[in-house]
Amino acid sequence: MLFNLRILLNNAAFRNGHNFVVRNFRCGQSLQNKEQLKGRDLLTLKNFTGEEIKYMLWLSADLKFRIKQKGEYLPLLQGKTLGMIFEKRSTRTRLSTETGFALLGGHPCFLTTQDIHLGVNESLMDTARVLSSMTDAVLARVYKQSDLDILAKEASIPIINGLSDLYHPIQILADYLTLQVGLFPCTRVKSTNIMMSAAKFGMHIQAATPKGYEPDPNITKLAEQYAKENGTKLSLTNDPLEAARGGNVLITDTWISMGQEEEKKKRFQAFQGYQVTMKTAKLAASDWTFLHCLPRKPEEVDDEVFYSPQSLVFPEAENRKWTIMAVMVSLLTDYSPQLQKPKF
Repeated sequence: MLFNLRILLNNAAFRNGHNFVVRNFRCGQSLQNKEQLKGRDLLTLKNFTGEEIKYMLWLSADLKFRIKQKGEYLPLLQGKTLGMIFEKRSTRTRLSTETGFALLGGHPCFLTTQDIHLGVNESLMDTARVLSSMTDAVLARVYKQSDLDILAKEASIPIINGLSDLYHPIQILADYLTLQVGLFPCTRVKSTNIMMSAAKFGMHIQAATPKGYEPDPNITKLAEQYAKENGTKLSLTNDPLEAARGGNVLITDTWISMGQEEEKKKRFQAFQGYQVTMKTAKLAASDWTFLHCLPRKPEEVDDEVFYSPQSLVFPEAENRKWTIMAVMVSLLTDYSPQLQKPKF
């Protein structure tokens, strides 16, 4: 089965902001019985195969069905402890992780910059070793991807990226889970790492950014390599309307990420014309849907689109919980999904 998806997006995978378009999502490939994920780090989806990503989505759907629909209690993480390091404030990442880990019987420990200063009063190496001795995994929402890389190198437990200046893999999983549910007879998801994973799903990407806000060259180069290997296309443009043309899915993101507040005036000027409106949607396919990782500002998308029946932003937000639960279960246990495999 072939779907024509196009996604407008602008966030951390790009150097300063971006708008994406994703097309041609092929469904029908079967999943392997059990992916070998236990004990691994989740720093970026580029480190995972398409089948491994599909497995995490299958597990997300399984947990959502068994816990939310059937009302089962699954203490899969009983006796486990999660360290949660947050250098940036958060609503969805904190709630989804804290409530999800607890719902599975585990104990999450929330640590802010007032509790722990990465690499300041203690080296990253020492921090990683201490956390490894007291917790079973760490989810870190940080400013620098390099901090996560050091933590992962020095820790003996799984390190999970809760957001960095380059990647946001747990958001992408939620986006794919959301799309899977609405467009296919299975489940859905989205985020920053989409350039690192779209080709593995048979997607073509068309990205629209203002001049000077193009994707990080290293990420673009790698995404082009993945596209070549998987027979897909990656196109970059400065025209948001062209990027939206014929798309089934429109995605945009915040123009100003945390830590970029001083650039507000400059960014507002650069992103003029990038607001998603019904004018944008008229160029998309008749069955278009809209995603946004939240929090949303009116200049990024107007109310008519944001609160329209085509908008999936709130199911997308909820799916952050089920996908992060699936990540924790897959990295920390040997549990296998009981739900029938979805068709991707």
